[in-house]
Amino acid sequence: MLQKTVGSSIKSSSSCLSSLLLFRRNSHSRNGQVVEKKKQHDGLFLQKSKGQHLLTNTRILDAIVRSSDVRPTDTVLEIGPGTGNLTMKLLEAAQHVIAVELDKRMVEILRARVSDHALQHKLTIIQKDVLKTDFPEFDLVVANIPYNISSPLVAKLVYGSNTFRTATLLLQKEFSRRLLANPGDSDFNRLAVNVKLLADVKFVMDVSKREFVPPPKVDSSVVMITPKEVKPDVDVREWLAFTRTCFGKKNKTLGSMFRQKKKVMELLSLSEAGIATNASDVVEEQGDNRLLCLDTDASVFKERVIGILKSNGFEDKRPSKLSHGQLLRLLSLFNQAAIFFHSLPMDLHDY
Repeated sequence: MLQKTVGSSIKSSSSCLSSLLLFRRNSHSRNGQVVEKKKQHDGLFLQKSKGQHLLTNTRILDAIVRSSDVRPTDTVLEIGPGTGNLTMKLLEAAQHVIAVELDKRMVEILRARVSDHALQHKLTIIQKDVLKTDFPEFDLVVANIPYNISSPLVAKLVYGSNTFRTATLLLQKEFSRRLLANPGDSDFNRLAVNVKLLADVKFVMDVSKREFVPPPKVDSSVVMITPKEVKPDVDVREWLAFTRTCFGKKNKTLGSMFRQKKKVMELLSLSEAGIATNASDVVEEQGDNRLLCLDTDASVFKERVIGILKSNGFEDKRPSKLSHGQLLRLLSLFNQAAIFFHSLPMDLHDY
């Protein structure tokens, strides 16, 4: 996993400080290839290619912790703690911090720094790939997220089995804007529609790229994700496959999208598999019309799909303009007519 880590600005012992000296990245061309050159100061290399950018502004670190509303009884999950700037702030505010960090060098520095402040009893470090790790119980998330894993990591938090109060995340600014988008916005996308099915997303603040060492190419933003107390009754696999179909061409009308021969054949194949999986539900809901659901003729199947769109006012609608309620209703109408959108297990990158 590419790591984006949080840097050190809190005073520590001289031994810890010597380990925290940074290395800048220079690039030059050799034999037509771009080679990263890291300048050594004392022993620690920070690699932009691995998303290692240390946030060093104490004012911003304090603001992140304040906006997270950490309580003295909380267990906080921190992803990508790096050398521990944010970690130290969280240890002051929370009862316990669980830090997930893949880079062994960062783990060693973090352990030493926390020990210097006699706070090791409040910290648990998990040295694993965060996307492959089963999280223990926690109350909230506060993290500086590596850019390259933002989407699957947000999906893991929102669609995972852990319950939590909020997740305050420092993300790439453009990614945050996509996450905050609403129906009708030019940026509205599958990421936003999937996350906001189960959670609310709030903008907290922007963070300039100049606040990181080494500075990334783009600015960042802090957002807060709050899981909804009441979640819709929908098959998550079916919903995710449905939104993948609809938002592949989000600005096309649904009528135009579902008239395409390739799309009709894909749905026909998926629906045949879905009928086998959901046979009892189809029979119960469709009654005497269940034989129609088993029709495998492509032209009849296409008429059924378009008929649903026409009769319910969706034919001229565009996915990017539809609310969650409208999308959920359309998916329900399709499923009741034995039209299904998923057949294979999904991983985090399908969200």
